[in-house]
Amino acid sequence: MKKQIWIATLLYTLSIIFLLGLLYTFLSSKMEFIVASLLIIVLSLGFGYILNSYILSQKFKIDENLLHLTREILHELNIPISTIQANTALLKRTLKDNEKALKRLSRIEDSSKRLERLYAELIYSIKKEIHSVEKELFRVDELIEERVAVLRLQQRNPFLLYIEPVVIVVDRIGFEKMLDNILTNAMKYSDKLEPVTIRLKDNILTIEDRGIGMDEVELISIYERYYQSDSAVRGEGIGLALVKAYCDDEKIKIWISSQKGEGTKVSLDLVKVSC
Repeated sequence: MKKQIWIATLLYTLSIIFLLGLLYTFLSSKMEFIVASLLIIVLSLGFGYILNSYILSQKFKIDENLLHLTREILHELNIPISTIQANTALLKRTLKDNEKALKRLSRIEDSSKRLERLYAELIYSIKKEIHSVEKELFRVDELIEERVAVLRLQQRNPFLLYIEPVVIVVDRIGFEKMLDNILTNAMKYSDKLEPVTIRLKDNILTIEDRGIGMDEVELISIYERYYQSDSAVRGEGIGLALVKAYCDDEKIKIWISSQKGEGTKVSLDLVKVSC
């Protein structure tokens, strides 16, 4: 907070100095101008700090109140999720011989896990808007295997993994969301029998599908919000815009190659974030 106040104060002071520079051409005595300028700068510095402290403190107060209120609401949302998961586990024990009931419970359990993940992502998104998110050290290969295991539950595309151990330091939840966006796009725009190939070697992560692909015109627009290469496929069209924004923030180079009717390959250069 203090850092932002001082930055705003400095910008305010620089604007005063700029104005004094313009006045310099209209004053005859340089000594009088120097004395008057120093006095004005000191006064403007004090006044600017007080003014910016008041303005920015109100903003920070609103942010803190919003975060506090959001935490309370999210805490209340977490209670029914935990209740569903606990009761599902108990029912599984009592319905061991009822195969149909167990399948239904399994669907409920999968949905509750999805809700739990959405809950965690919502908290992350709110925190990111208000405060900076701390970076974490983790293995990308383990994360890939974890996310692929979840996506395999959808019983859609098969996944082919050729990955080696790689450790990186980034915003982990943001990386998960970015990875999920790319993987779900690969599944969404491919036939469910076509494999999605994931390779991780020499700090380069590639995700390749054999889907509908894109031509050169479509490739130009893929990072635009709300753009969809195929309007018949359900979605909001903001996935790759979020992917690009995350990669830019983390200094991860991303490039996409694609051919119409043959598929798409997304490549991520993790060299700058690897350990």
